[in-house]
Amino acid sequence: MDSRRPDGHGLPPPRWAVPGIICEGVNLLAGPPKVGKSWLSLALGLAVAAGGQAFGAIDVQAGPVLYLALEDTPRRLQSRIGKVLAGQPAPAALTLATSCPPLPQGGDEAIATWLDRNRDARMVIIDVFAKMRGASAPGMSAYDADYAAVGRIKKVADAYGIAVLMVHHVRKAGSEDFLEAVSGTNGIAGAADATLVLKRPRGQADGVLHVTGRDVDESEYPLAFDAHAGAWLMLDGPATDHELGDTRSAIIRHLRANPASAPKVIAEATGLNPATVRQTCTRMLADAQVTCDAAGRYSLPGGDLS
Repeated sequence: MDSRRPDGHGLPPPRWAVPGIICEGVNLLAGPPKVGKSWLSLALGLAVAAGGQAFGAIDVQAGPVLYLALEDTPRRLQSRIGKVLAGQPAPAALTLATSCPPLPQGGDEAIATWLDRNRDARMVIIDVFAKMRGASAPGMSAYDADYAAVGRIKKVADAYGIAVLMVHHVRKAGSEDFLEAVSGTNGIAGAADATLVLKRPRGQADGVLHVTGRDVDESEYPLAFDAHAGAWLMLDGPATDHELGDTRSAIIRHLRANPASAPKVIAEATGLNPATVRQTCTRMLADAQVTCDAAGRYSLPGGDLS
């Protein structure tokens, strides 16, 4: 029986694997194929196990991490770890496995057994959820089956106060609401404590991590993928800057710091071609991304045009 008071007094604060982003409970990391979800989850696991920095920017507390790389071979996993760590050995606090029974067939018990042996564990990573979901019970609706599947690992996460990061996929069809992009029924995201969706425009290195959850403020984090290091790094500025093309992003970053700038000034400051800046500013004005005063100086909407 839990003797803690129901009004929340005396309850310990939530435990964060990555402060502000990944909290104790079930965290769903979704994204399209080949976007870099496995690179992101592996780097997070290594950072937490070693007590380094997540995304190259957020200090994390060291502690044991269980990484279930269920779509990788040991050789490929070793190669990826070598790239992320630049040839350095993996931290001793990282436990790797390339196989695990589905949750209904003992997978949840196997994870709980590892947690019993590692009471100071910080995170469990399941890559991918589909490999551990297991078969649905006969007669269950698709929603109930999805909710129950996530509920199995949630029981473990709640019992041990541990952050579980489950890698998942998004639907093929695009959606304006990032939560609706999660593959499967709403039961998957509904049962999770937090949902993280990684998006990256085709052909671009920059991406955005959309985050929302019960203990997590809804936020968007701009990231860049360093293919040489196999790492996602957090970028400066709001995510919207990095969802635009390179030229528009450069213009917006300049105007944020230097409102009321003429195209010539923008070109000189950014190193862009003056003709390209003039054309792009005209198009951005038509798209309501910038404003322009009578002297032909550009600012961001709501900025000071005096």
